[in-house]
Amino acid sequence: MASAQPLLPGPGAAQKEAKHTKFSIFYGANEYLETLSKKYEEYDELAELLKVSPDGGADADAFPAAKDDQKEGESKKSAKMLSLDVDDDKRSKRTKRSVPTPNVPEPMPSNLAFMFAKITLEQKLYMWNIYTLIFVAEALSIVAYWALLKFDLLPFWVATIVMGTIMAALGIQNVYILHDVIHGATFPPYEWQAYITHPFADFFSLPWMEMIMEHNRHHNSTFDLLNHGEFGWDPANWLYVLQEWTPAWYGWLTVPLVPLWHFIGASDTGSLFAILWWMNFPDACPSGKCDKAFWTKWLPARVKHNLFVLSCWACVWLLGSVGLGLPLSEGWKFTLIVSAMFRTGFSLAWTFFTNINHSHWWNEFLASDPERTWPFLHRFMAFCLGGSHRWNEMLFHDIHHMCPGRIGAMSQRGRFHGWQKVHDACVEILANGLWKHDDPETQMEQHQKRRSLVLKSRTE
Repeated sequence: MASAQPLLPGPGAAQKEAKHTKFSIFYGANEYLETLSKKYEEYDELAELLKVSPDGGADADAFPAAKDDQKEGESKKSAKMLSLDVDDDKRSKRTKRSVPTPNVPEPMPSNLAFMFAKITLEQKLYMWNIYTLIFVAEALSIVAYWALLKFDLLPFWVATIVMGTIMAALGIQNVYILHDVIHGATFPPYEWQAYITHPFADFFSLPWMEMIMEHNRHHNSTFDLLNHGEFGWDPANWLYVLQEWTPAWYGWLTVPLVPLWHFIGASDTGSLFAILWWMNFPDACPSGKCDKAFWTKWLPARVKHNLFVLSCWACVWLLGSVGLGLPLSEGWKFTLIVSAMFRTGFSLAWTFFTNINHSHWWNEFLASDPERTWPFLHRFMAFCLGGSHRWNEMLFHDIHHMCPGRIGAMSQRGRFHGWQKVHDACVEILANGLWKHDDPETQMEQHQKRRSLVLKSRTE
């Protein structure tokens, strides 16, 4: 189903170039940039989407140039999913705000330069190695659970709780590495790695390239964390309904249902979300007919991806039936248990990423300086999510939305620079203000101003 050839050239081609990275024995930096350009030509929809992102995308130098202004204009006009939904004055049709510009420091201070530096080739390869390792660990955890049951090494419920905890933890880390890779290492070194990104999240789901498309659509629609879908349709909007359907006190009654909504497949890696996205992408042609790329590019990718996902679950079914000495028809029990354990981890991670990060109460809470008043909470949550560099994503998600391309994810930066350095840099970026515009302050910007004053007062 996938080519065994790496996207990056082999050593023979790399050695012809004069300028190489530290990994030049395998890959050359120039060859990788050329590969990026080819991939963006193939997925020109992604290039168009990133061009109108808050900061223009991390790989802007690899985007293919428009063939002519007329064609580019017609493309953007007809492709609503690839453009911002603004009026003739370039303002949001919903809030009437102008499109804000990220407040990138100029000149760039030396202590902040690492936050805006482009992800290196070595860092991209490292993240994809981690991604592959997580997939292998997930597969091995299933085998380990099977072995515990097969050889009666532990009682059923003890084995299920132990391995369920491990699988849920792996699901959480899967979401974090998925998000880290989307923002900076979009294209995997090998084609087959695009299939292993989230096969255990659900029984069918979005393929990797559409995962990237929908997540960047989210960023293009929602600049301000509390103004969801301000500049167009945000595919994550239906995830906020249970917590924002009313401002009254009884709105809290449906908040406990949010993790369940994720659990049944409403989050980015879920089956319900895949159906939602497929009903909206790709855009139809101006004539109303189905886009040609649907048949030649998107549909084949969907079929291949989900055949791989189903093959993974078929293996799980076989382990839980024939592998345990049971009839083939009995494999559903083992399969549903494994699925529930992984779904728990994915659901928890996406609940934090989408619902808590984008909630009013959380951003009001951050403005009250909980790091000082609730230190145990921060330490405990950092432990649950896999470290303080993961927790930074919860503390500074607004900065991530300011520069999803240039800065990327806080967790991603923490992998290479340490959580404390990233945390301190985010405090300074927040103090400088995240956006440049002439409109009245939003509620989120008021929270940010209050919070930055408190944070800066503790460092001075």
